[in-house]
Amino acid sequence: MIDKMNVLYTTKIPIAEGTKWFTDQLTDKFAFLFDPIKEYFGSFMDFTSHTLIAIPPFIIIIIVALIAFFLSGKRFGLAAFSVFGLWLINNQGYWEHLIDTLTLVFVASLLSIVIGVPIGILMSKSKVAEAIITPILDFMQTMPAFVYLIPAVAFFGIGMVPGVFASLIFATPPTVRFTNLGIRQVSEELIEASEAFGSTGAQKLFKVELPMAQATIMAGINQTVMLALSMVVIASMIGAPGLGREVLSALQRANVGTGFVAGLGIVILAIIIDRFTQTASTKNPQD
Repeated sequence: MIDKMNVLYTTKIPIAEGTKWFTDQLTDKFAFLFDPIKEYFGSFMDFTSHTLIAIPPFIIIIIVALIAFFLSGKRFGLAAFSVFGLWLINNQGYWEHLIDTLTLVFVASLLSIVIGVPIGILMSKSKVAEAIITPILDFMQTMPAFVYLIPAVAFFGIGMVPGVFASLIFATPPTVRFTNLGIRQVSEELIEASEAFGSTGAQKLFKVELPMAQATIMAGINQTVMLALSMVVIASMIGAPGLGREVLSALQRANVGTGFVAGLGIVILAIIIDRFTQTASTKNPQD
């Protein structure tokens, strides 16, 4: 009996070996999928970054200021902060790094929204789907962000593409959860009224449920964008360009000044994006 207990406690379950084998199998079997994504998607992101960099900074600053002005209800506070913050980043010589960071965050956030909203809708319509997907979301949110770099590098090598992949996994859950929550919180009276008028399932979803859940969904999108931005420094560890790479380089060289300026650029970008998405989330869909 004692020998059996010793075997039970001393026998190591080969989790690490099994995970490595599974990852290697995925990499080999789906190389036909991963390689084109790395090549073409990476080229698309590089093209996007280079196109934005080719635009004079003052034009982008003016456009952002105008968007901030009208989005905030023709108030100058957000527009003024956006102008000053972006000018400061350009003044410090980090404009190209800012564009790279913005490209990574925008693409990762967009993919998270495109994937997350339909999954959230599915969860709101099916208790079975909700029961299956919820533990997956819990796993995605509790796993340390650094761990997502491992499969990202295994599948896509180094660069911006694996950075987007890691950010996508890390940032998608809030959009899924808030979409599910927003639709489930829609008043039953409104649902019954739409059904009484003969609305189809699609009409009920797109004309009643999604508009009424807009504020909640936008709150989830806000969290998704912020999480994607929080991955900037972490993604720089696998070669993703941008302000995060400058922070990492400064950390490795113990260069406090450079690290502070690059970090300040991330903070300014985070505040601008956060205010934009928060303002959009507070818009009443009935206005």
